[in-house]
Amino acid sequence: MDMSEGMSLLTLVVFGLVYLGMAVGRIPGLLVDRTGIAVLGAIILMAAGVMDGPAALRAVDFSALLVLAGLMVVSAQAGEAGVYEWCAARLAVSPLAPCRLLGVVVFVSGGLSALVTNDVVVFAVTPLLCAGLLRRGLDPRPFVLALALAANAGSALTPIGNPQNILIAQAGALPFWPFVLFCLPVAVASLLLIWAGMAVFWRGRWVLPSGPAAGSAVAAIPLNRHGLIKTAGAAVALLVMLSLPVPQALGVTVVAGALLISRRLATRRTLLLVDWPLLILFAALFIVTHAAQMTGVPSQVLAALGEAGLSLRDPWVLSAVALIGSNTIGNVPADMLVLSLLPDRDPLFLHGLALLSTLAGNLLITGSMANIIAVEAAARQGIRIGFLTHARSGVPLTLLTLLLAAGQLALMGMKP
Repeated sequence: MDMSEGMSLLTLVVFGLVYLGMAVGRIPGLLVDRTGIAVLGAIILMAAGVMDGPAALRAVDFSALLVLAGLMVVSAQAGEAGVYEWCAARLAVSPLAPCRLLGVVVFVSGGLSALVTNDVVVFAVTPLLCAGLLRRGLDPRPFVLALALAANAGSALTPIGNPQNILIAQAGALPFWPFVLFCLPVAVASLLLIWAGMAVFWRGRWVLPSGPAAGSAVAAIPLNRHGLIKTAGAAVALLVMLSLPVPQALGVTVVAGALLISRRLATRRTLLLVDWPLLILFAALFIVTHAAQMTGVPSQVLAALGEAGLSLRDPWVLSAVALIGSNTIGNVPADMLVLSLLPDRDPLFLHGLALLSTLAGNLLITGSMANIIAVEAAARQGIRIGFLTHARSGVPLTLLTLLLAAGQLALMGMKP
């Protein structure tokens, strides 16, 4: 075995171990999470000489990282203004009948998640929503499940709704409004399906046998008017910048930079609300995935799949890949892997990948961070949502929404 073959073998071993780590979530016996695993993989490749510093920097898509970081700043501003807590409190004290309240939860969650990080929406809304429902004597479980399912489905609507959409949109330089128009039918239909499906699955089981819970009422959440005006201005400016023929990374960064100019919110506090480990995870995965591309093996894998009659450009095959990938290694690593296999990608394929990988995350609790956050936040309120409880609604609703998305792709001419 010559030096080149040895380097290729090392690269593939590291690549395989990193993606195994994405599936497991940590190194057993150590406090090393997914970000740490990806960083260690990138360090090994660079230390072994597979890639030098400049090559590693070229492998990182800084445009995607800038968009994601900028949106985190916008989301932090909305959080500081009390937008999420205000929405949660209004939902918690709503006198609507359970089925109608469920619909409001679905569309509020989906709408917010289309513009800001879906994980943040779920994290902020779940505790107050649970408290209010318990006070009414309603079972919070269907509402928490609907909140998470809708957050994922709603985030599929825009190229800034979740990290994988940001990654895909930057990889293909996809314009904002064509992306929205493409995903709008499936995203809206998915939200309606989630509402209808959860209403059917939980019909007649809205009320807790123990009755209303004792405790203080949900406190009214005051909106920070100055912060709200600033957040609304930032949202309008963001949409305007994304509509202009300028790079999305530049537009989002300009809006985020303007938000840092404040007399009330310190820059340090705003930047502490940015999810830096997620950005580092992205950067490390870019390096590891690019190193694997350099070996030529991804092209060989793609050719072998084609000979077996399995093409990633087939919407049904891509649906299966998205379903498996999102619920094992995670939708971001899975999408990076798919993109590495297909260097030549058309907009139809990229739109389809964004839709399918996002909707696939609703299958199981572990399919997306929004699901995990919702379940853990509910558990802190004393509400247990087990794996099977989620799967009973998540599995059928995910398969139905994937069927819708794959059907749209097939009708629009996506084929091997």
